[in-house]
Amino acid sequence: MISAGDFKNGVTLEIDGNIVQIIEFQHVKPGKGAAFVRTKLKNIISGGVVEKTFRPTEKFPAARIDRSDMQYLYSDGDLYNFMNMETYDQIALNAEAIGDALKFVKENEMVKICSHNGNVFAVEPPLFVELEITETEPGFKGDTAQGATKPATVETGAVVYVPLFVEQGDKIKIDTRTGEYLSRV
Repeated sequence: MISAGDFKNGVTLEIDGNIVQIIEFQHVKPGKGAAFVRTKLKNIISGGVVEKTFRPTEKFPAARIDRSDMQYLYSDGDLYNFMNMETYDQIALNAEAIGDALKFVKENEMVKICSHNGNVFAVEPPLFVELEITETEPGFKGDTAQGATKPATVETGAVVYVPLFVEQGDKIKIDTRTGEYLSRV
């Protein structure tokens, strides 16, 4: 059980039968009246975000989230297939469960599958990936304003904005959380 006074960002709880994750929290001590905790909660199944306030003494059960490392094998129409590298069990997830989590992930790369009571609700790609640029316009010398960028398509089909000096065939490092170019490899 976790009391509202001990809330932290990223903690997953079970509130009113829903599994929610704390995105933001703030302890408020008004001049008059009792203190309270203002939170922003994200329902991890539906993705909806709600704002709620709690008394610091309220307690909620912590939700057990299982994160398992799995290898992304291949996509077959609407289904994406993953394999557990320890047990060799394979699971197939539909496009709704995946969302756009795999837009920077190549086949045979490792991802984290997040589940609660056996129900998969999210796929976490690695934080950084290295991908090859398959298509981009050539950059011209002297054609640089401060931090000028151009669109580039990487081998997974995603589009990333890169500096003008990056050429087709270069390998680049991408932050999967923001989709930003970090460096050439």
